Amino acid sequence: MDTTLETQTAGTPAVNTPAAGTPAVDEDALVRAALPLVGHVVAETLTRLPAHVTRDDLISAGMLGLAQAARTYDPAHGVPFDRHAANRIRGAILDELRAIDWASRSVRANARRLASADETLTSTLGRTPTTSELAAHLGLSAADITKLHADVHRATILNYDSVIADGDADDLLPTAEDTPEQALLTREHHAYLRDAITALPDRLQRVVTGYFYDEVPMQTLAEELGVTESRISQLRAEALILLRDGLNAHLNPAQLPAERRPDGRAAKRKQAYYDDIATRSTYHNRLTEVPDEAVMGTLTGVPA
Repeated sequence: MDTTLETQTAGTPAVNTPAAGTPAVDEDALVRAALPLVGHVVAETLTRLPAHVTRDDLISAGMLGLAQAARTYDPAHGVPFDRHAANRIRGAILDELRAIDWASRSVRANARRLASADETLTSTLGRTPTTSELAAHLGLSAADITKLHADVHRATILNYDSVIADGDADDLLPTAEDTPEQALLTREHHAYLRDAITALPDRLQRVVTGYFYDEVPMQTLAEELGVTESRISQLRAEALILLRDGLNAHLNPAQLPAERRPDGRAAKRKQAYYDDIATRSTYHNRLTEVPDEAVMGTLTGVPA
């Protein structure tokens, strides 16, 4: 009896090359067996794309690529179907990404201009430049820089070919280990958090370090600072919001809330705090120093 027919009868369609002598490939069986591969490719791709790219769009494109792979598959070439299908799925998703990329030429030009300014100032200062420093370098206002960051973040999908990684289907499965790039980004984030904490006003810094680092009870902190427990709770919330904004100012400016009075005293105090964070470490130190475990734990307490 035909081995492929036996497999299909058992309810598990064959994916790899059919047995010798099989007259034709069962396209439906190949598609059904490889359906999970579409999900793996899409899930891997989405982790590298902006939030405005939807899963449904990529799933549809991936399914089209899978159908094309089944129609064009030739077992005589000796290539397993999953590898052939993965390449077709990646190609279809890549085409879809190119089709939905709505970034205008002006946005792309501004993205290059901003990246060039950031690189120049980072090299000159030895650290990541602040929003105000970028604004001064480009002859723009801080508000213009914030809007530019937001436009670039929403509109730009950089280097499509690197988004769709080459490799076997096994390469698409998630791994628990950080890539070198992820490890550096994590180290940089933790360094910024450490600097953001040390740049806090003394009272807020004491509440954060006491509550999160030393696990001091709120009542004890209240007695130490001569306030009520309710006030300690308010100070903790105030510190977490300030930490969140301080991190976003350097890592994700598009997430910074708009100031009601950009020229007001409160806005100026915040900007001074953001600038202080930037001066507490060099770009090199942020990427080379091993993160403090206590700082890493505190990160979970900062609202997104």
